[in-house]
Amino acid sequence: MGIPFLQMAQVGAYVVKQKLKGRQRFPLVLMIEPLYRCNLACAGCGKIDYPDKILNMRLSVEDCIEAIEECGAPVVVVAGGEPMLHKELPEIVAAGIARHKYVTVCTNALLLEKNIGKYKPSRYFNWSIHLDGDEEMHDRSVCQKGVYERAMSALKLAKAQGFRVTINTTLFNDAEPERVAAFFDEVTKLGIEGITVSPGYAYERAPDQQHFLNRNKTKQLFRDIFSRGKGGKAWPFFQSQLFLDFLAGNRTYECTPWGNPTRSVFGWQRPCYLLGEGYAKSFTELMETTDWDSYGVGKYEKCADCMVHCGFEASAVNEAFSRPLQALAVSMRGIATKGPMSPDIPLDGQRPAEYVFSRNIENKLAEISKPEATGEHLSAAE
Repeated sequence: MGIPFLQMAQVGAYVVKQKLKGRQRFPLVLMIEPLYRCNLACAGCGKIDYPDKILNMRLSVEDCIEAIEECGAPVVVVAGGEPMLHKELPEIVAAGIARHKYVTVCTNALLLEKNIGKYKPSRYFNWSIHLDGDEEMHDRSVCQKGVYERAMSALKLAKAQGFRVTINTTLFNDAEPERVAAFFDEVTKLGIEGITVSPGYAYERAPDQQHFLNRNKTKQLFRDIFSRGKGGKAWPFFQSQLFLDFLAGNRTYECTPWGNPTRSVFGWQRPCYLLGEGYAKSFTELMETTDWDSYGVGKYEKCADCMVHCGFEASAVNEAFSRPLQALAVSMRGIATKGPMSPDIPLDGQRPAEYVFSRNIENKLAEISKPEATGEHLSAAE
């Protein structure tokens, strides 16, 4: 099925409006991380390595509404951590829908069956269930047996109750193209609305540092996968065709991190969902004071191998609007899986990585230890 036409039309109208206003940088997708705590401990995740005082922090419903209204992006993705651990998630989702935002909750689905009655189907809402391949692949990825079976059960229940359901799949260097293609065939037969796929980002604090992809391996992996699915046309991807073409090495994009700004318990995260190099107090401060030119492939060492959607999907959308015939051609013919790849951005001028995680933690712990930090905006979990 892929992205519904009405959603594409509304997002497209938003993009046209921004361009008519002469805006060079504007958000497409707001990422909200209302908490960092998770009920899994995946080896490739760098999002849960925080002290308990921070893992117990929650954004309030009011914080989330403020972020949605201040940012103005047409799409809101609620991630984490595991967002279903947040007791007020139903209210956050409802607030986004009431403002006619397309709301996606990214979840491992372990709590979905228990809590699904707290939500109502809507064309503005979909569950994005984390599945990194077939049963053996996924359970290995999340470091716990039985998770795939529970996630699939929840997926089928959500479908049966009329919810929009997509899956999100992260791939690492041990992914086997034939198995990934077979998995995409399997979930497509279930009638899901779409698939979001991305190479894993090399989080510096992830326990498993052996299975992250570099750029060349990413491109070849996706070519090998797409070649088994009619250039990707066999599956209902919930992503821009040009972004998928980029994953297969057929396009060269600069990162556009402002397209997917992130609001977390730390504040507005600089520069993107993947890197916490600093935090702003407001969306306006994030956009106006972040040194965007110091981040991205060829500019910063931590970005060297990144090809993740939160950095490049907006780049692909921008090209689709500036070169619509290119987007139409890829959509019609499928993704090229043979021939020379597009030249990549050279890395010889990138600045070295800075390691600021510990400093950010110290600053946040000092902030929440102050008496005034016990109020509603960054309240601890009950």
